[in-house]
Amino acid sequence: MRPSWVEVDLAAVRSNVAAIADVVAPAALCAVVKADAYGHGDVPVAGAALDGGAQWLAVALVEEAARLREGGIDAPILLLSEPSPGDAAEVVALGVTPTAYRWSFATAVAVAAEAAGATPYEIHVKVDSGMHRVGARPEEALALVRRIADDRRLALAGIWTHFAVSEEDTDYTAGQLKVLHSLVDSLAAEGISAPWIHAANTAAALDMAPSRLSLVRVGLGMYGLRPAPAVGDGVDLRPAMRVVSHVSYLQRLSAGERPSYGRVRALAEESTIATIPIGYADGVARRLATVGGEVLIAGKRHPFAGNITMDQIVVDVGDDPVSVGDQVVLLGRQGDDAITAEEWADRLGTINYEIVCDFGPRLPRRYLGSAP
Repeated sequence: MRPSWVEVDLAAVRSNVAAIADVVAPAALCAVVKADAYGHGDVPVAGAALDGGAQWLAVALVEEAARLREGGIDAPILLLSEPSPGDAAEVVALGVTPTAYRWSFATAVAVAAEAAGATPYEIHVKVDSGMHRVGARPEEALALVRRIADDRRLALAGIWTHFAVSEEDTDYTAGQLKVLHSLVDSLAAEGISAPWIHAANTAAALDMAPSRLSLVRVGLGMYGLRPAPAVGDGVDLRPAMRVVSHVSYLQRLSAGERPSYGRVRALAEESTIATIPIGYADGVARRLATVGGEVLIAGKRHPFAGNITMDQIVVDVGDDPVSVGDQVVLLGRQGDDAITAEEWADRLGTINYEIVCDFGPRLPRRYLGSAP
């Protein structure tokens, strides 16, 4: 077995969820576990989140919901994106709460629910309050909700929206929240209401109390990451992911030698080069070697010595006493130092979400702290 893997600390997930749940109470917490729980592993993380106090789970795809159900997760699951009408029967069979923003899908759910003897079937409506990605525009949402409320096969269970810049622009976010409130108030005047009204993501849940409403949807924060450095200042969040490998090969090279593809970097002096069996096919961004990326060996930072390849990387360990088999940490803590997803993101000009999501299935997941 290749000695490279992703370590996931489920105790950290539980702790993060509990800390955020305490901040947002009495609002309920929905743990977002789409994209394989942001690369952490959806079924184990879902269980840890529920142990930590989450009442709901959320996914983007029907297949993701199916995997949770197959893994023994029976908690309420919100489907964040509207699938095709042809998937409505599977949604109902899984007992998943769908989101609708078009009547074509809502009516497909109604038909599937009636066929399954599962009426009235709960459904949420998503309103586009300014993100402009998916969702019914406010006037469309009014009409959609009215049709759902009039359909005996359906039960309006939620109305929600998604913030575009909650970690940066509180004025714009407040405007989005106002759009949602206006819609809810207009429906209330017609005698139409829903038990779950929600808008807040991690940033808003932690820093914007008026956005918490009856439910918050927390993704990044439950993994111990923040969408911006100041978000949730004072809330103790612990990164749950560590990416680990080991030294597989050592060689001594002379000054001027150029390791790896492209021969892009000459060694300034005679040095020991360590080969590590992990590469860009596993989620280690190829460009990291050209923007100052480092790894930890025995708690000390060492730079990449050449281009990252598909399956392996080379690292300059100088004259340090490194041996084959020594543990290497690419992401996470080792000793007194830590390489964070934020550090990678800053170097690569991206966001920490992308960093953790990129570690693919070639890297097995090893779970720590599995017992509550």
